[in-house]
Amino acid sequence: MSETPRKPVHLAVYDTYADWETGHTTAHLTQRGHEVRTVGLDAGKPVTTMGGVRILPDLSLADLRPEDSALLILTGAELWDSGEELAPFAAAAGAFLAAGVPVAAICGATAGLARAGLLDDRPHTSGASFYLAGQPGYGGADRYVEADAVTSGDLITAGPTEPVAFAREVFTRLDVYAPEVVDAWYRLFHDSDVSAYPVLMEAAEAGNA
Repeated sequence: MSETPRKPVHLAVYDTYADWETGHTTAHLTQRGHEVRTVGLDAGKPVTTMGGVRILPDLSLADLRPEDSALLILTGAELWDSGEELAPFAAAAGAFLAAGVPVAAICGATAGLARAGLLDDRPHTSGASFYLAGQPGYGGADRYVEADAVTSGDLITAGPTEPVAFAREVFTRLDVYAPEVVDAWYRLFHDSDVSAYPVLMEAAEAGNA
């Protein structure tokens, strides 16, 4: 009996996208056999990241359906703080969560979710509590958690300084690695703990990393 094909992970891309925030996540997802597809407002229009990298999206946001995805990743961007141009991505996140499909948001993307009311009833984090407190319509201050990253059901959130913790939560949510391998990976890449290296090498030799 053949295995059911994995659904792709969708990475939202837009101008001023913060390159560094998802590098660990997408690289290791790809290494583990997950297809990562980029989603822009318009698939025919290239976007330029904060680091000056031009990306031509694989898919237009209007064509993205939760049932066709394993996860939607939203990164930070200056545009989250300068207007509502990226509001359609927050709306897409709401549709994903309503459908029971995970969403992972880091940095400024959490502000977009806050304005959309998606953090009001879920434990979450961001760069700082006062950053979200200033977002119009945000009613989730009592759900804010001081942590590197937070997973609450289908929602993962993290601040801009925690791309490694963000990746760890994604790996755990999608069962990318066994728990002990996720722990070792985090200790190596976040804490520079060399004692974690043999664990990762053993897992790699066994085909588990």
